[in-house]
Amino acid sequence: MKVAFVLTITIVAAEVVGAVVSGSLTLAADAGHAFTDTAAIGLALAATWVAGRPASMKRTFGFERAEVLAAAANALLLWAVAAWIGWAAIGRFIDGFGGEPVEVAAGWVLLVGGIGLLVNIAAAFLLRGSSAHSLNVEAAFRHVLADLMVSVAVMVSAAAILIFGWWWVDPAISVLIAALIVLSSWKLAASVFEVLIDGVPRDVDLEALCADMERVPGVTVMHDIHVWAVTSGYVSMSAHVLTDPDHDADHNEVLGELRRIAKDRHGISHVTLQLEMSEDACTEDHHLDRQRT
Repeated sequence: MKVAFVLTITIVAAEVVGAVVSGSLTLAADAGHAFTDTAAIGLALAATWVAGRPASMKRTFGFERAEVLAAAANALLLWAVAAWIGWAAIGRFIDGFGGEPVEVAAGWVLLVGGIGLLVNIAAAFLLRGSSAHSLNVEAAFRHVLADLMVSVAVMVSAAAILIFGWWWVDPAISVLIAALIVLSSWKLAASVFEVLIDGVPRDVDLEALCADMERVPGVTVMHDIHVWAVTSGYVSMSAHVLTDPDHDADHNEVLGELRRIAKDRHGISHVTLQLEMSEDACTEDHHLDRQRT
């Protein structure tokens, strides 16, 4: 991420200069998006450091969710950039069709767009390996992927202006860039939303988890089940386990087998289980009662 951070700063500097010299909205849009890449990776680096701080009596999970908050900030930043690009493109269309199109130095746009493409390919390669294991890195990776697509669009825009003199391609490609930014960040935003509302992670099959646990000798039914992601790769579970009072299984052995199933088969990091001999002994308001559903 540190190397990718330096690369994206280079893109921002080059494209800001290129946008000023060429007058291209597409290049300015790409510079704006490249800046969000830099911010995204910077937030990712900061959040990784914060998340590594130890837990305390006031924050029993530590700062593990810092990376999720950083990912949420990144998604919102992407949408803000997309809105600005769309607004600026509308202004260019109004001016252009009113007889005063903005002149664009397409040669500069093509050169800077090519540099941006090469740098984004390098940054995407660096981030790809870790993006599957962290929402934080995934946020940065998606920023870079979106900017890679933007660099291609910038070059197409420049070529169309150079070859055909089509001024309207510049704002049109800018609108396409805005749409690509929104689409590329949608999955990230949805993942962040699921974590923040403590939804069941998409790679955890809750019914299969409960079914596996209920096959353990001595277990009657699982209820009051909660499964949520604290952060990427750290899934927690709590549940009540109704056991058969007539079964002679040792409770410690039952607990050990249930924890092994949760961790080894279903990838749950933190497991909290409450064994009960009778349903009448549990007076809590169950969030999810599978016995009745």
